[in-house]
Amino acid sequence: MDYLPLFLKLEGKRCLVVGAGEVAVRKASLVLKAGATVDVVSPQCCAAMAQLVADHEALTYRNSVYTAADLSGAQIVIAATDHPEVNEAVSTDAHKANVLVNVVDQPDLCSFILPAVIDRSPVVVAVSSGGNSPVLARTIRTKLESLIPAAYGKLAELVGEFREQAKQRFSSVNERRTFWESVLEGPIAELVFAGDMDKAKQMLSEHFTEPEDPSKDGMGEVYLVGGGPGDPDLLTFRALRLMQKSDVILYDRLVAPEIVDLCRRDARRIYVGKARDKHTLPQQEINQMLVDLARQGHRVCRLKGGDPFIFGRGGEEIDLLSQCGVPFQVVPGITAASGCASYSGIPLTHRDYSQSVQFVTGHLQPGAKELDWAGLVRDRQTLVIYMGLLGLDKICQRLIEHQMSEDMPVALVERGTTPEQKVYVGTLKTMPEQIKQLHIKPPTLIIVGEVVRLRERLAWFSPKN
Repeated sequence: MDYLPLFLKLEGKRCLVVGAGEVAVRKASLVLKAGATVDVVSPQCCAAMAQLVADHEALTYRNSVYTAADLSGAQIVIAATDHPEVNEAVSTDAHKANVLVNVVDQPDLCSFILPAVIDRSPVVVAVSSGGNSPVLARTIRTKLESLIPAAYGKLAELVGEFREQAKQRFSSVNERRTFWESVLEGPIAELVFAGDMDKAKQMLSEHFTEPEDPSKDGMGEVYLVGGGPGDPDLLTFRALRLMQKSDVILYDRLVAPEIVDLCRRDARRIYVGKARDKHTLPQQEINQMLVDLARQGHRVCRLKGGDPFIFGRGGEEIDLLSQCGVPFQVVPGITAASGCASYSGIPLTHRDYSQSVQFVTGHLQPGAKELDWAGLVRDRQTLVIYMGLLGLDKICQRLIEHQMSEDMPVALVERGTTPEQKVYVGTLKTMPEQIKQLHIKPPTLIIVGEVVRLRERLAWFSPKN
């Protein structure tokens, strides 16, 4: 280990920055975030530094050449100039004066280095390459940031409020460790991540003020997670975190295998189907399974394609969970309409073509209530039809019957956002005949509207074209 990682308490301490260019701005900003007072010395000052000085009372700028006297009273000094002789002088003077010094991009002149920082204050993670490759350190930081929710700082603050109570309640270190592990990996932490600090504080307080309730022992939790339209890159950080935390995964046909593969490796995986008219499990049984698994103490991820609340029947599932007192979270996902349209180069709205969008289901079951066809036929509107491939003939026929132009552009997006994505463009009149010559399979999204005309010139810039 070439460097010993340390965290300096700089609040109220004087820090010196030599240089006032763009690099110096970044370094001064970082030190300011730690609560230091910063003096900047340089004969020139860039516009960004001038703005930083204007925005922070704790930052002062002096238009002068650096001298050793500037080190007086400084806790640390950072040299960030374009002049090697000045940087070397700062390093030499600082070592003589026993002041910690950092010279940007010159580790041989440093007594400390500034790492890449993940700031979730009061939780702070620092990544260093020992000065060999700052870009690598930043790359690692970026990867870690996706795994560390921003709310970890709030979680640390909450735990800090109750540390003394935990010491009084649990006499041994092992008991306290076990207790805090259950808090940090359980429902209280998830409430913090969901932004409900008041409820999290109340629940944690109950551990110290109320007798334990045996009926709550062993209760798990359910996560309704939107897996998006297919591309794993479209998952949210929160979705990925809960997928990798869950003990049991319930997933259906619309979830891409690449997304299921991102779940925790040792989690139990249960396929629940949901293909049209070929459900592996009826919806009622899925709902009850979620309740039963949670009551057995499992953390259950109900992984859905798209968004759980857009034709995903998520409302039905959480309705039963709520009735049964099972804790749950809902994680929104990018719905197929947004994902498929974007990856196909078709904007759902456009000032010159469409000012509104309707999402409708084309799952036209025998005996089911008819869609409001007249309401779907409006000027300057885009229709996005889910699960409509098998009923495409009827959909096109009904829209034409209700006065939509038979020349209205239609796009079918098959397996949208995945490497197998295919887009077929036609009109209400031609599309039913077109698909007879093709072998299109679900999931396929239908987009109807003038915005489809834009695909010809915008598709080149979309991710999958």
